Amino acid sequence: LYAKLSKCEFWLFEMRFLGHVISVEGIAVDPAKVEAVIQWERSRTVTKIRSFVGLTGYYQRFIEGFSRIVMPLT
Repeated sequence: LYAKLSKCEFWLFEMRFLGHVISVEGIAVDPAKVEAVIQWERSRTVTKIRSFVGLTGYYQRFIEGFSRIVMPLT
């Protein structure tokens, strides 16, 4: 395994990785991703609703009561 030092960053207090913000305080959702979900167009077909639930399901560990919230949509 090789690492190119010019592409490496060390001693960061926080970093963004795969839609998450990782810091000494823990892992949180990237605010840019939250904004994208908030601005999502309202779905009107079953297929689009399932797609939206799948998208938001990726972040369900950060949403308390996620399964109760989406139950009426499934």
